[in-house]
Amino acid sequence: MQRPIIQKGTILIARPTLLTDVFHRSVVLITDHSETGSIGFVLNKSFEVPVIDFLNEIKSNDIVYEGGPVDQENLFYLHSRPDLIMGSEKIKDGLYWSGNFEDVLHSVNNGYIQSNEIRFYLGYSGWTTHQLEQEIENNAWNVVNDVNFDIFQNWDNDLWQKQMQRLGGDNLLWSNMPENPALN
Repeated sequence: MQRPIIQKGTILIARPTLLTDVFHRSVVLITDHSETGSIGFVLNKSFEVPVIDFLNEIKSNDIVYEGGPVDQENLFYLHSRPDLIMGSEKIKDGLYWSGNFEDVLHSVNNGYIQSNEIRFYLGYSGWTTHQLEQEIENNAWNVVNDVNFDIFQNWDNDLWQKQMQRLGGDNLLWSNMPENPALN
């Protein structure tokens, strides 16, 4: 069996696990992958709290998402506007992360960047050297490299389920299971 390719823009879809797993029903976008490790952001779990409540300098009611369990004291962002946010890191065409935070403040506060062009995250998902590859070998993740959805859309309730359905096969069974089978 061929090993899946992990690169910037790869989507990880969590395989069914125990309910206590931090990545239970998560869909993660990989933003950086190298020999030293991987970084990504959970796309489908929001804190349901506006960014202005975390950082009052940003005049926006956009909801903050849970990027992952690492460094949850810091705010990160994905966006589609490298023309307004200097120093942005390209993930793929039309999708970037990071960049000059003063540019983010200026562009958001002046209405140059719209809600469908930026997403804020508290924390990130991180893996050390070969850790992610080991998790994939242990069947913890489905790996997808042909992303066909808008990451800026509100996906809280159904992104994981829709991606499992898209994968088909045995994943269809899991996609229809309730989030907590004990409540079934």
